[in-house]
Amino acid sequence: MVHWTDEERQAISSTWAEINVEEVGYQALARVLVVYPWTQRYFSTFGNVSNATAIAGNSKVRAHGKRVLDALGDAITHMDNVKATYTKLSQLHSEKLHVDPENFRLLGETLIISLAAQFGAAFTPDIQAAWQKLLAVVTAALSKQYY
Repeated sequence: MVHWTDEERQAISSTWAEINVEEVGYQALARVLVVYPWTQRYFSTFGNVSNATAIAGNSKVRAHGKRVLDALGDAITHMDNVKATYTKLSQLHSEKLHVDPENFRLLGETLIISLAAQFGAAFTPDIQAAWQKLLAVVTAALSKQYY
Protein backbone atom coordinates (compact mmCIF):
# COMPACT_ATOMS: atom_id res chain seq x y z
CA MET A 1 0.00 0.00 0.00
CA VAL A 2 1.23 3.45 -0.89
CA HIS A 3 1.40 6.20 1.69
CA TRP A 4 0.00 9.50 0.43
CA THR A 5 0.73 12.71 2.26
CA ASP A 6 -1.98 15.32 2.60
CA GLU A 7 0.11 17.57 0.34
CA GLU A 8 0.28 14.91 -2.39
CA ARG A 9 -3.44 14.27 -2.21
CA GLN A 10 -4.12 18.00 -2.42
CA ALA A 11 -1.71 18.49 -5.33
CA ILE A 12 -3.33 15.70 -7.31
CA SER A 13 -6.94 16.56 -6.53
CA SER A 14 -6.57 20.29 -7.14
CA THR A 15 -4.82 19.69 -10.45
CA TRP A 16 -7.36 17.05 -11.46
CA ALA A 17 -10.21 19.47 -10.82
CA GLU A 18 -8.76 21.81 -13.46
CA ILE A 19 -8.07 19.24 -16.18
CA ASN A 20 -10.08 19.05 -19.37
CA VAL A 21 -10.19 15.25 -19.45
CA GLU A 22 -10.97 14.98 -23.14
CA GLU A 23 -8.27 17.40 -24.27
CA VAL A 24 -5.47 16.30 -21.95
CA GLY A 25 -6.23 12.62 -22.57
CA TYR A 26 -6.12 13.20 -26.30
CA GLN A 27 -2.86 15.19 -26.08
CA ALA A 28 -1.15 12.51 -24.00
CA LEU A 29 -2.29 9.61 -26.19
CA ALA A 30 -1.53 11.45 -29.43
CA ARG A 31 1.96 12.24 -28.15
CA VAL A 32 2.55 8.56 -27.33
CA LEU A 33 1.50 7.55 -30.83
CA VAL A 34 3.78 10.12 -32.49
CA VAL A 35 6.84 9.91 -30.23
CA TYR A 36 6.72 6.14 -29.79
CA PRO A 37 5.38 4.96 -33.18
CA TRP A 38 5.58 1.27 -32.28
CA THR A 39 2.61 1.87 -29.96
CA GLN A 40 0.44 2.45 -33.03
CA ARG A 41 0.12 -1.33 -33.45
CA TYR A 42 -2.29 -1.45 -30.50
CA PHE A 43 -4.67 0.90 -32.30
CA SER A 44 -5.11 -0.87 -35.64
CA THR A 45 -8.89 -0.48 -35.41
CA PHE A 46 -8.58 3.31 -35.18
CA GLY A 47 -7.88 3.80 -38.87
CA ASN A 48 -4.91 5.90 -39.92
CA VAL A 49 -2.60 6.66 -37.00
CA SER A 50 0.60 6.53 -39.04
CA ASN A 51 1.67 10.16 -38.65
CA ALA A 52 1.06 13.27 -36.56
CA THR A 53 -1.40 14.80 -39.03
CA ALA A 54 -3.53 11.66 -39.19
CA ILE A 55 -3.45 11.27 -35.41
CA ALA A 56 -4.42 14.91 -34.90
CA GLY A 57 -7.64 14.41 -36.85
CA ASN A 58 -8.53 10.97 -35.52
CA SER A 59 -11.72 11.01 -33.45
CA LYS A 60 -11.03 7.52 -32.10
CA VAL A 61 -7.71 8.70 -30.63
CA ARG A 62 -9.55 11.59 -28.98
CA ALA A 63 -12.25 9.30 -27.58
CA HIS A 64 -9.73 6.76 -26.29
CA GLY A 65 -7.64 9.50 -24.69
CA LYS A 66 -10.72 10.57 -22.78
CA ARG A 67 -11.39 6.97 -21.76
CA VAL A 68 -7.84 6.68 -20.44
CA LEU A 69 -8.21 9.86 -18.39
CA ASP A 70 -11.61 8.75 -17.10
CA ALA A 71 -9.91 5.57 -15.85
CA LEU A 72 -7.22 7.70 -14.24
CA GLY A 73 -10.02 9.50 -12.43
CA ASP A 74 -10.97 6.13 -10.92
CA ALA A 75 -7.43 5.81 -9.57
CA ILE A 76 -7.64 9.30 -8.10
CA THR A 77 -10.96 8.47 -6.46
CA HIS A 78 -9.49 5.25 -5.04
CA MET A 79 -5.90 6.33 -4.31
CA ASP A 80 -5.66 3.99 -1.34
CA ASN A 81 -6.56 0.94 -3.41
CA VAL A 82 -5.47 1.49 -7.00
CA LYS A 83 -4.43 -2.13 -7.57
CA ALA A 84 -7.87 -3.48 -6.75
CA THR A 85 -9.49 -0.68 -8.74
CA TYR A 86 -7.49 -1.65 -11.82
CA THR A 87 -7.67 -5.46 -11.54
CA LYS A 88 -10.08 -5.89 -14.48
CA LEU A 89 -8.31 -3.24 -16.56
CA SER A 90 -4.98 -4.99 -15.95
CA GLN A 91 -6.49 -8.33 -16.98
CA LEU A 92 -7.92 -6.80 -20.15
CA HIS A 93 -4.61 -5.24 -21.19
CA SER A 94 -2.62 -8.35 -20.31
CA GLU A 95 -4.81 -11.23 -21.41
CA LYS A 96 -6.88 -9.83 -24.27
CA LEU A 97 -5.08 -6.80 -25.69
CA HIS A 98 -1.51 -8.02 -24.98
CA VAL A 99 -0.24 -4.49 -24.40
CA ASP A 100 3.41 -4.25 -23.40
CA PRO A 101 3.26 -2.82 -19.85
CA GLU A 102 6.12 -0.43 -20.68
CA ASN A 103 3.55 1.52 -22.68
CA PHE A 104 1.73 2.48 -19.48
CA ARG A 105 4.89 4.22 -18.29
CA LEU A 106 5.30 5.96 -21.64
CA LEU A 107 1.73 7.24 -21.48
CA GLY A 108 2.42 8.51 -17.98
CA GLU A 109 5.42 10.45 -19.25
CA THR A 110 3.39 12.08 -22.00
CA LEU A 111 0.63 12.88 -19.52
CA ILE A 112 3.15 14.74 -17.35
CA ILE A 113 4.22 16.73 -20.42
CA SER A 114 0.59 17.55 -21.23
CA LEU A 115 -0.06 18.67 -17.66
CA ALA A 116 3.05 20.83 -17.65
CA ALA A 117 1.95 22.40 -20.92
CA GLN A 118 -1.52 23.15 -19.56
CA PHE A 119 -0.46 24.49 -16.16
CA GLY A 120 2.87 26.11 -16.98
CA ALA A 121 4.63 27.53 -13.92
CA ALA A 122 1.74 26.42 -11.70
CA PHE A 123 2.84 22.81 -12.35
CA THR A 124 5.53 23.05 -9.70
CA PRO A 125 8.11 20.36 -8.98
CA ASP A 126 6.12 19.32 -5.89
CA ILE A 127 2.96 18.91 -7.95
CA GLN A 128 4.87 17.03 -10.61
CA ALA A 129 6.37 14.74 -7.96
CA ALA A 130 2.90 13.89 -6.65
CA TRP A 131 1.69 13.12 -10.17
CA GLN A 132 4.80 11.05 -10.95
CA LYS A 133 4.11 9.03 -7.81
CA LEU A 134 0.46 8.53 -8.80
CA LEU A 135 1.40 7.46 -12.32
CA ALA A 136 3.99 5.00 -10.96
CA VAL A 137 1.27 3.46 -8.78
CA VAL A 138 -1.12 3.31 -11.75
CA THR A 139 1.55 1.72 -13.95
CA ALA A 140 2.27 -0.90 -11.29
CA ALA A 141 -1.45 -1.64 -10.91
CA LEU A 142 -1.98 -1.97 -14.66
CA SER A 143 1.08 -4.20 -14.90
CA LYS A 144 0.00 -6.47 -12.02
CA GLN A 145 -1.47 -9.23 -14.21
CA TYR A 146 1.76 -9.51 -16.17
CA TYR A 147 3.75 -10.92 -13.26
